[in-house]
Amino acid sequence: QVQLVESGGGLVQPGGSLRLSCVGSGFSFSISSMGWYRQAPGQQRELVASITRNGGTNYIESVKGRFTISRDNAKNTVYLQMSSLKPEDTAMYYCKPPQFANAAWGQGTQVTVSS
Repeated sequence: QVQLVESGGGLVQPGGSLRLSCVGSGFSFSISSMGWYRQAPGQQRELVASITRNGGTNYIESVKGRFTISRDNAKNTVYLQMSSLKPEDTAMYYCKPPQFANAAWGQGTQVTVSS
């Protein structure tokens, strides 16, 4: 079954940076699109960024120019480099291949942006 393990979150000041990592297993990682999602308290989970098997990327408007998604298929890992972080980026971050909508979510990694 699909398993996802996220890491790299933490507490950072506004304007700071973090790099999130997610290791996937139980599916064909190298041929799967991958997405980073986030969920803030009281809000719905949203897809923040995605990357196709060929490296094509998409971002929501609010993170364009600040976040970069990338992948290393040899390590079954997808990354989210986050820069110029804002308090509104505070959320639990998850990764998941979008095509496995019914797969269980990982434990996520908490990102808190606060001074």
